[in-house]
Amino acid sequence: MIYFIGAGPGAADLITVRGKELLEKADLIIYAGSLVNPALLEYAKPECTIMNSAVMTLEEVIAAMVPAAQEGKLVVRLHTGDPSVYGAHREQMDLLKSYNLDFEVVPGVSSFCAAAAALKAEYTLPEVSQSVIITRMEGRTGVPAKQKIKDYAKHHATMVIFLSAGMLEKLQKELISGGYGEDEPAAIVYKASWPDEKVFRCTVGTIAETAAANNVKNLALITVGGFLGSAYERSELYNPTFETGFRKADASKLQIKPVSKTHHKPVK
Repeated sequence: MIYFIGAGPGAADLITVRGKELLEKADLIIYAGSLVNPALLEYAKPECTIMNSAVMTLEEVIAAMVPAAQEGKLVVRLHTGDPSVYGAHREQMDLLKSYNLDFEVVPGVSSFCAAAAALKAEYTLPEVSQSVIITRMEGRTGVPAKQKIKDYAKHHATMVIFLSAGMLEKLQKELISGGYGEDEPAAIVYKASWPDEKVFRCTVGTIAETAAANNVKNLALITVGGFLGSAYERSELYNPTFETGFRKADASKLQIKPVSKTHHKPVK
């Protein structure tokens, strides 16, 4: 059996219980060595074969997984974060189907979730943003038409930008071209959840400057949007004046003062 497992954002204890238990039983682990925390490999049993996919091609990964699975071994393909976000596991699964091999996907905690935790932020604030756009800059690998940064920036939704830390000057231009002001709140989260995690708050106009000043060149997520500010509306979910299927509206229970609507200028 083959399991595609999300390793989580970095911290070894942020893998799921299911993922950890499968790592402990695995006979073969092929892990994304460029991003997966090596500490996760300590869960493997001594006799487990471990391979680093960072130096392998797709063909080599399949050539390793297929015979092991055919021999009845438990195979783990360990991807960073959650495999569904820039995991390139669809092509692996399609090839495994041609061998009539069974496989399962075990979800993981994506780094975009760990970035929000590092920022102590909520991506979906009432009257600020109810949508999260996960995307990346166009580099050596292209993006489809109408899916460039400037296209998404027009929505002014929360944006989480992967795989773009080496193109931040171009990213700034794309964001501004799409409609963001230079003073729009932004933040750089370097190695979210790792021991050396760092958070740098800035603005759209100072993303590249902030990264350069702090020597951030890779392994960082860029977040953009009003969710990083201080203005938002109270959620109706727990508002005593709002009736739900579990609770009657009762304005007499309203005691919390409204959240301040004063915008703050992000710290550089």
